[in-house]
Amino acid sequence: MTTTSKIQSIAIGSFDGIHIAHRTLIDQVDALVVIERNSGYLTPGYKRSLYTDKICCFYHFQKVQSLTPEEFISKLRDDFPDLQRIVVGYDFHFGKHKAGDARMLQELCHEEVIVVDEVSIDGISIHSRTIKAYLQAGEIGMVTRLLGRRYHIDGMVIEGQGLGKRELFPTINIEPKSYQLPLEGVYATRTLIDGRWLESVSFIGHRVSTDGSFAVETHVLDEQIAEVRGLVWVEFVEFIRANEKFDTLDALKRQIEIDITTAKEMMR
Repeated sequence: MTTTSKIQSIAIGSFDGIHIAHRTLIDQVDALVVIERNSGYLTPGYKRSLYTDKICCFYHFQKVQSLTPEEFISKLRDDFPDLQRIVVGYDFHFGKHKAGDARMLQELCHEEVIVVDEVSIDGISIHSRTIKAYLQAGEIGMVTRLLGRRYHIDGMVIEGQGLGKRELFPTINIEPKSYQLPLEGVYATRTLIDGRWLESVSFIGHRVSTDGSFAVETHVLDEQIAEVRGLVWVEFVEFIRANEKFDTLDALKRQIEIDITTAKEMMR
């Protein structure tokens, strides 16, 4: 990372998801130092910057994991020559083998070091791993509460099997990358197409009733959509049902009709 001048305060962490607890750190600083790992994220890579107006500076984990705590602090000072304040969470660790923690950071730094206490909702400690667990269980309501916003994924439009348009309901198939996906099933969603958020019902999972392949596809409600290309975003409103196998296309179509009705009721 190149030297960054004029930044006097930073918060350090993975900031995966930019959830409610992260915001207690972010609100106190000029910029974020994001430790990037490149694996199943709530909010991968640069997309964290979409959820904050603060500058985001990235350290890739593989580049800093071998540094001692002292070397890591020295790197911060080199990269942020005007640094005056560092903000971290109570469970922050840094340096080779996680040798450093928040207390050590306070001991080694002449800069002001603020350690933010645990943040919880109804006794649930807010961590990215906790949100991922709720997401994998399809508990979208809890995911929304802990994030402080609805969960989003994005992906480029890809060619589907074509069955929806011919026999069922037309869908837009997307290919998300690096995201932690929710439980396989059907969801009430909103889909961003050409700058408009449209109510939709989306499926994530293996198409066990047809070709068995994995798919992420969304059907826009009550609108005729022309051919869509490029990047599409999907926002999860609520879980409808788990993925299941249907013996006939007619049975699948009847269930999708029920899913559409349920999604519309949830949107209201």
